[in-house]
Amino acid sequence: MKHFINLKDIEAKDLKKILKDAKKRKSKRKKLNTLDLDKGAPLRGKILIQMFEKPSLRTRLSFYLAIRQLGGGTITLRSNELHIGRGGESLADTAKILSTYGDGFMLRTDSDKKISEFVKHIKIPLINGLSPSSHPTQVLSDIFTIEEIKKKPISKLNICWIGDSNNVLNSLIVASIKFSFKLNIACPKNYKPKKSVINWVKKNKKILNIFNDPKKAVRNADVVFSDKVISLNDKVNIKKKTKDFKKFYIDTNLLKLAPKSIFLHCLPRGNEVSEKVFQGKRSHVWTQALNRVHVQKSILLYCFDKLR
Repeated sequence: MKHFINLKDIEAKDLKKILKDAKKRKSKRKKLNTLDLDKGAPLRGKILIQMFEKPSLRTRLSFYLAIRQLGGGTITLRSNELHIGRGGESLADTAKILSTYGDGFMLRTDSDKKISEFVKHIKIPLINGLSPSSHPTQVLSDIFTIEEIKKKPISKLNICWIGDSNNVLNSLIVASIKFSFKLNIACPKNYKPKKSVINWVKKNKKILNIFNDPKKAVRNADVVFSDKVISLNDKVNIKKKTKDFKKFYIDTNLLKLAPKSIFLHCLPRGNEVSEKVFQGKRSHVWTQALNRVHVQKSILLYCFDKLR
């Protein structure tokens, strides 16, 4: 049994093995319908329990299709309908019940501490579908998309992130070390990655390239990433934050500095990118979203020790 909680915890060779498997699985589904099973249905009879404490569209749909295409099924729970952490039932007891009823548990949560507590008590694979500090399934899928479109290992590409320092960027930073690619980060001075993230990078003898000018960061990039600057539950002064990110707006003029780049966005989008860029030929956001299904399947197989 393996968990999939943070890219830090997984060896690079295993992450690459997941991507290799996802590539094979995607190529074999070209003539299949959405609910047709993968050959051999490797997770036949397995049930994945999903729980969402935060809104979800792509993560919810992709894991649903992933487990179904592998021959298993899924149950989706809402945390406000359970006794989790309140109502007299401890989180430890909840973890034991989940372990009794399910074969795997995918949690999208607003608490890193909650994931840590679940790991102590759960007896089935735990997958982090998003937490405040990490979004590992998103970023691994993004690497799959980049290599598919660019037809090169990501280690040979220059990646640029323009926007806020959030959970997606945290996982992208970890990935830059695991996959050995160059990563430029463009953000306002007061929005750089947390000290703990920077210290972890230093511990791994790497350097973060952080720019306060997006024009310097984006020059000659192969991939330009972004994310919504104002998140749904962002407890900030929205007016001030919007103003702080004004010069980090991604438009066609900015992308002229990276003429061979593609644009990716993990969605949902906000006002950080122009409609022309988002809907343009260099944008691959829809492929990026759909690829989550293929990578999620290989992540599930990794967790169930069935990755070949």
